Amino acid sequence: MGTLDGKVAIIVGGTSGIGARTAELFVEEGATVIIAGRRREVGEALAQRLGQSASFKQTDVAREDDLKALIEGTATRFGRIDCLFNNAGYGIPQRSIVDLDIAEYDAMMAVVVRGVMLAMKFVAPTMLRQRSGSIINIGSIAAHRASLSSQTYSLGRAAVLHATRCVAAELGENNIRVNCISPGAIATGVFAKGVGIDADVADRHLSTVTKRLAQAQPIPRAGMPEDIARAALYLASDAGSFVNGIDLVVDGGAITGNRFSAGAAARLELIEALKAEIDGSH
Repeated sequence: MGTLDGKVAIIVGGTSGIGARTAELFVEEGATVIIAGRRREVGEALAQRLGQSASFKQTDVAREDDLKALIEGTATRFGRIDCLFNNAGYGIPQRSIVDLDIAEYDAMMAVVVRGVMLAMKFVAPTMLRQRSGSIINIGSIAAHRASLSSQTYSLGRAAVLHATRCVAAELGENNIRVNCISPGAIATGVFAKGVGIDADVADRHLSTVTKRLAQAQPIPRAGMPEDIARAALYLASDAGSFVNGIDLVVDGGAITGNRFSAGAAARLELIEALKAEIDGSH
């Protein structure tokens, strides 16, 4: 028996990284999974590898018609939708506010905010008929702390956090749960993609990212897609049936602030410098 036996799940942004590992785990746990993303070849290969319980639907979340076709088509095909995981997103370079590129801003908001709102809009009628369902939105610790990512990305994810709470308050009355997961530094291709490296190349070269991210939080390893997939599994499953409107932070403790050892070293350096200044004044 799997945790998600008999459930139908849509994973938006499911072709690589967090989305791909979540699709794998959901299938392992008994769900029928529809993988949605822009890269047809990659998505179809993943679905084929996962077997009969998975299928791929090419979807651009910035296009309203694509999202409507994905969600309504899934409901027609299977008669129900038990979980929607809004995981789509991408990185962009950090810029000063004086260098804000409004076209870049609009494109980001279309994916990480508008796409999430539309997906929730289109899935709600099916879940309301069922009087059950789990919607999971992807956030970020950049929504909680400044300077961890670009201002535009951080703003978009912060909007998703509050949208999650607002929709959870409404749909919870019909036993539909709406929650958010805020990852920390997760070893995926998003960092390389954000500076213009080809997506397929970025997904294959993660060793440097994994090594560097090991020092980004108190727990001394990089976050992995598995960590977020496990959180999504909990929220999608009956184990999370009384969890609604939360932001589940999965970041190894990064949101708490700087690593204790780094802070202790900085304080020691300050004390030594202060002693040297005092000694030098005599």
